[in-house]
Amino acid sequence: MLQEVLIVAYLIVALGLIGLVLIQQGKGADMGASFGGGGSNTVFGSSGSGNFLTRTTAILATFFFVICLLLGNLTAGTEKAVDEFENIEVPVSTAPVMSGNSDVPVSDMPVQQSIPASDVPVTTEENKKDSGDKPGQ
Repeated sequence: MLQEVLIVAYLIVALGLIGLVLIQQGKGADMGASFGGGGSNTVFGSSGSGNFLTRTTAILATFFFVICLLLGNLTAGTEKAVDEFENIEVPVSTAPVMSGNSDVPVSDMPVQQSIPASDVPVTTEENKKDSGDKPGQ
């Protein structure tokens, strides 16, 4: 529960930090302000927005690093659970031990004892009737 709250706070602080850094003016903007172009920066007072934005950026950066260290410390002692699809080990199947002569292949299928001795098909009474009824064949 604490880890989820810290992750949400971490994301909010990170997005706020990115936004504040993008809003700030660069150092080259001070040169234009000295020639009269900086009159629009009076929203944050006479000192400009630099003081407020830099302090807020420093505070958010401190929160960012503290939360990062806390999350790292919380997850350092936990082991990652291995999912089933990541387990690529193939189970080893054991072959049954055969007794007797091991040169002869053994099958699990029962052996048929009624194998005909010749290649000539066996004719039955039904085949004789069917072939005798049709003349010319």
